[in-house]
Amino acid sequence: MAIDAGLEQSATAPIRHPLDSDAEGVNRPGLHKNARYHEIRETGTGVAEVTRHDGTVAKLVTRYHDVEQVLRNQEVFSREAALDADAVDLEGTMLGLDLDDHAAVRGAVKDWFSPQAVERLRAVAGERAAEALAAMRGAGEPADLVTAFALPFSLDLICDMMGLPREDRLRFHGWGDAFLGTSEQTRVNAEESQVAMVTYLAGLVAERGGGTADDLLTHIAAGAAGLSFDRQVKLPMTLVLGGWETVASSIGTQVHVLLTHPYEGHETAYAYLTAHPEAVPGAVTEMERLFSTTAADDLPRRVTREVTLPSGARLEPGELVIPSHDAANCDPRVFDDPHRMDFARTPNRHLSFGYGPHHCIGRHLGHMEVVTAVALLTRELPSLRLAVPSEEIQRKPGHVINGPSALPVAWSPA
Repeated sequence: MAIDAGLEQSATAPIRHPLDSDAEGVNRPGLHKNARYHEIRETGTGVAEVTRHDGTVAKLVTRYHDVEQVLRNQEVFSREAALDADAVDLEGTMLGLDLDDHAAVRGAVKDWFSPQAVERLRAVAGERAAEALAAMRGAGEPADLVTAFALPFSLDLICDMMGLPREDRLRFHGWGDAFLGTSEQTRVNAEESQVAMVTYLAGLVAERGGGTADDLLTHIAAGAAGLSFDRQVKLPMTLVLGGWETVASSIGTQVHVLLTHPYEGHETAYAYLTAHPEAVPGAVTEMERLFSTTAADDLPRRVTREVTLPSGARLEPGELVIPSHDAANCDPRVFDDPHRMDFARTPNRHLSFGYGPHHCIGRHLGHMEVVTAVALLTRELPSLRLAVPSEEIQRKPGHVINGPSALPVAWSPA
C-alpha cells in the first residue's frame, strides 16, 4: 500500500501493526527496520492509524519529539489504563503501573542498576563472558553464538545478581519463551508459564523474607519500599526476563550486523572493531539505535485527556497510542544522516531504552554487558564469521523481543 497525504485518516487500507506481521498476525521482523516507519514519519504529522492483531485501532507515533512526550507524560499517556491492550500480562509489574505505584516498585531496586552499581559489576561481567566463551570454544565449531555464549552469559549475570539457584536458571529460558510470545501460536502456554514463574518466585520470596544474603531477591523479599507480596514476586520476574532475553538478543543481533556490514574501508564492521577496540562502546550505542531488539515498538499507552503533540497531531481521550522508538531513532530532525551507521556519532540520544519515568531500569547494565561481549569476541576471536549464509539467519517470530533464533558461527582462520 502506498502511503499518501491521507494516511492518518485512512479507513480503506488499514496499516497492520506490528508492521512486519503476516496475514495470520504473527510478527516476523527482519534485521533492518521496516521502511514504512520512515514513510509514515515523513507523512503529515507522522501519526498513523494502525490496526492491531486483535482488531483494535491505535495511533502509531513516529517522530522523535512526539515519542519523547508520550513516554515522558504518565498523566496523559497511561500505561496502567492500557493494560487491556498488552500482548502479555503485565498487571502489577513495573511495566504496567503509573505515577506513585510505578515509582514505589522502581524505587525498590533502582540503586542496584545505577551507573555506579553497574560499574562495580564490570569485572564480574568480564569473568562471566570469558567463562561462556571458553565453554563455547571448548565444545567446538560451528556453534550457535546465541545458545552457547550470549544466553549463558546474560542469564548467569542477572541470576547471580538475583541470587537464583544455578540449577534452576534454564527453567526461565523455557518460561520466558512462552511468556514473551505475542501470536496465538506462541501464546498457547503463556498463562501456564506465568503461573509456573510466579509460583516458583513466590516460594523463594517467602523463604528469604528474613534473610540477610547480599542478593537482589533477598533485598526485595525483605520488604523493600513496603511492596505488597504480589509485587515482590512480579518485580524479580520482570527483572530476570528483561535482564537476559534482551541482552542475549542484542548480542546476537549486533554480532550479525558486525559480520555482514562493511565499515570504514574494512570488509566488515567486525574487522574494523578488531583493529579499533576503543570504538566498541560507541559501536554498541549506534547499533542500539539502528537495530533495537523490541519487536513491536514501545508498550501502548491510553490517552487520558485531549492533547496536541509537538508535531501538531491531536489525540483524544480513550485513544490507544503506540510510541515507536524505531521510527524516532531515525528522525532526521534529531539525527544527521540517520540511516548511516556511525560508531562515532555524538550525541546519540536514541530512545531504544525508552525515555522518562518508564525508561528501562537495566539500560546501563544491558549496555555494559553487550559492550563486554563484543569487546571480548573481537579481541579473542578475530576470525569469527557466520557458518551459514546471512539470509539463512532466522529472527524469532511472534515474540516481544526481536533477535536471531540462532546465529551459527565459526572462528578458526579460513
